[in-house]
Amino acid sequence: MIELENQVAIVTGGSRGIGAATAILLARAGANVIITYRNNQKAAAEVQSEISALGRTCVAMRINVAKPKSAKRVVEKAMQKFGQIDILVNNAGIWTYGEMGKMSEELWRETMAINLDGAFHMTNAVVPYMKKRRFGKIINMSSTAGQRGEAFHSHYAASKGALISLTKSLSTELGGFNINVNSVAPGWVNTDMSSEALRNVRLMDEVVKAIPLGRIPSPEDIAGAVLFLASDLARHITGEILNVNGGSVLAG
Repeated sequence: MIELENQVAIVTGGSRGIGAATAILLARAGANVIITYRNNQKAAAEVQSEISALGRTCVAMRINVAKPKSAKRVVEKAMQKFGQIDILVNNAGIWTYGEMGKMSEELWRETMAINLDGAFHMTNAVVPYMKKRRFGKIINMSSTAGQRGEAFHSHYAASKGALISLTKSLSTELGGFNINVNSVAPGWVNTDMSSEALRNVRLMDEVVKAIPLGRIPSPEDIAGAVLFLASDLARHITGEILNVNGGSVLAG
């Protein structure tokens, strides 16, 4: 029922975790995909291979999303290769420990640069092309932390809270151009980002107990929400923060 045939998607942070699952799921629905990655070329190549096996094209680009020139390069590549950009998934992000009073300015700025500035640079570069075609779907990967906060991860929560506000602001700004802007807000997800923390058995038990559905979701569970928002099924949804957290945080 969801059909993205001949559409083109850009997925930042697309080599692992939620980004990889999203890129593959969009390709299964018919889209060609450009993924960006920071360091793991092997993982990016594996995503490329899986998407190629589906009969779709996947371009992998190693960039730093915090740099405006990198975003411009990705968009230029998409236009050169495919001639259009239909979907942008701002997924690239980092999650690190940071205790206020001891947190370095460098850690704060790195988190903002990747999680927030990266989404700004990519969106800023893509929007002119979407406006010209009067069509586009932008999905920002936020977090439950951006809604309720997260102790010892205030820098991360602040970046994701800003993404939520950016989503709502752009939804009204770009609606007249038939561009939908939404956000997916996961809670805990079984990815490389959270694997170290979840190796703590006590924490793992506490996390699962706090989730009414009784499990930690896979990246594919989050990718499904992104696919929905990227599809025509969500054509009248914009400015929405779609929580995918098993009921652990009931925030709209």
